[in-house]
Parts: sequence; structure tokens; C-alpha cells
Amino acid sequence: MRGYSDLAADHFRHPRNAGELPGANGVGTAGNPADGDHLRLAVRIENGRIVAAAFQTLGCPAAIAAGSMATELLRGRTVDEALRLRNRDVVAALGGLPPGKEACSVLAEEAVRAAVENYRIGAGGFRSHPHHEEHHA
Repeated sequence: MRGYSDLAADHFRHPRNAGELPGANGVGTAGNPADGDHLRLAVRIENGRIVAAAFQTLGCPAAIAAGSMATELLRGRTVDEALRLRNRDVVAALGGLPPGKEACSVLAEEAVRAAVENYRIGAGGFRSHPHHEEHHA
């Protein structure tokens, strides 16, 4: 895979935590209408900490690698720590992405925020703006 680090290529070829997450209590989605990439991220949060994460994606190798790495980076983090995760953190953890593909990692950041927001809504805490709830229900 030209331009991809060995680690990013490995996360694409052998994605970690791909598929459904039984017992998820937060689910978020993100998409890019321009290229059709779509990422769904599910988390299971216990005592304010992410104990499991899984993703599903329809997208390019960079989107798949970013979703895979994001799930790895999330495990063990508090909800507040998860909200501070940025796409640049995912890209750095992957050892970089080819020029023009770093934007694909934004899907992971957006899906993490949406999943945490969804968890907070379900937990009776934080409420988002009504238009956000439609996207994350």
C-alpha cells in the first residue's frame, strides 16, 4: 500500500475491533458525503471509562485504519479523555497517512464525539442540540 506506514497498512488489512459491539451504550456515526466514507463507532462505558469499542465502516483504507486505531486508543480512557481524542492523534498513532488521506481520520474523531454524546443522552446527562440527536439516535 503505497504511502501508508506499515502500521496503518496492518490496521487496514487486519482491522481491530471491527463489527458489532454487544452491550454498547453509546453509538455514533460520521460520514463524508463528498466521497461516501461512513464510520459507525460503538462504545461500552462503565464507571465513566470506556471498556470496549468497535467500529464498522464503508470507506477507503485510511478510514478503515483510522476506525481500527481509534478503537484501540479509546479503551481504558475516561469519557472526558475520549472527547479530547483528535484525528491528528489517530494519524500519529498510525505512523501517518498518505497526503490527502488525513481527512479520512476526521471520521474517527467525529464518531467518537457522537458516541460519547449518545452515551450521555442515554445516561440522562448531557443533552445535545435537537439536530444532533437525529444523527446519533
